[in-house]
Amino acid sequence: MATQRLSGFAAAHPVFSHEDFREAYERQPDRSHRTVDSLLRQHAQAGSILRVRRGIYAAVPPGASPSTFQVDPFLVASKLAADAAVAYHAALQLRGKSYSVWHRITVVTRAAVRPLTFQGSEFSAVRPPRALAKLPDHEAGIVSEPHAGGIVRATTFERTLVDVLDAPALGGGWEEIWRSLEMIEYFDLDAILSYTRALRSAVTAARVGFFLEQHRDTLSVEDRHLAELSRLAPRQPSYLERRREPGRLVKAWNLVVPQRVLDRAWAEVA
Repeated sequence: MATQRLSGFAAAHPVFSHEDFREAYERQPDRSHRTVDSLLRQHAQAGSILRVRRGIYAAVPPGASPSTFQVDPFLVASKLAADAAVAYHAALQLRGKSYSVWHRITVVTRAAVRPLTFQGSEFSAVRPPRALAKLPDHEAGIVSEPHAGGIVRATTFERTLVDVLDAPALGGGWEEIWRSLEMIEYFDLDAILSYTRALRSAVTAARVGFFLEQHRDTLSVEDRHLAELSRLAPRQPSYLERRREPGRLVKAWNLVVPQRVLDRAWAEVA
């Protein structure tokens, strides 16, 4: 790929994989005998691209220095694997809906991805919930959207709500989850129900139902939504916390909920 063509490629691929570059290079009618790897090395030596990790690169804008240029971390996250999608707390932060700003970014992917630390951000990968493996569309609730001049794959607000309640440690704990989700004004509640059913977890269904019941007025939650989640909830009392933090039994959901979550005690000191 000629040097003058890199700017056109970079405009559409501010962060790109080796495969992205190879495909673009092979479409050039006048490609030379030079290999893709040698071209990438030449561009890196010229300071027009920055190596993020093996197989992942970032385009350096004209006039910027590779040593100081800050690469958008969400664009990096989306390139960690072909199916990588920004998820959990990071999906909220991507869209400006996280209560706290983290420098830890989680992606969901079927690939084996080694942890990465780059420019102060820590990237890690988790596998999709096991129940999704048997679904024809195991990527339910993942969308591609423009971000920072590129495209980011991320979980929708609806899937993210269920995911952080299913795995609260990846959402930052109950206070961070509650405060973050309360920043979102609208959810497609039927999509939440559909994804919750797909996970086939009674405790997760109860957590989702409990959260929606607490916010039924602000989110326009209908009785039918709560009734379906109630049918999915556990038949025997279960703890909101896996570590079994004491609390009060909320009979509608068969959940033992810590008093601080019931009362949203953190709001008192906001």
